[in-house]
Amino acid sequence: MSEPIIETHPVQVSDSPQQVPKVVTMRAYEVYCKVFEPQEALITGWCRGGFGTGELIAFLYARSFPIEDWDRRFHEALKGMVR
Repeated sequence: MSEPIIETHPVQVSDSPQQVPKVVTMRAYEVYCKVFEPQEALITGWCRGGFGTGELIAFLYARSFPIEDWDRRFHEALKGMVR
């Protein structure tokens, strides 16, 4: 059985480092900690320069669901992204 096609929309992405409000990254980091494990350097900028745009979108998408669904919803969002 083939998996359903996930519809997509274009988004603007910049290759240069950008800044987003801390309240946004902390919500994403909350999901990150549940899906993976805490890594404070990710939000302080000492690890990869912070979240990638796609990761940020996927974590925030997952956060809109009950906590027990975060892992599945995070990966669901990433799977639907076209690069």
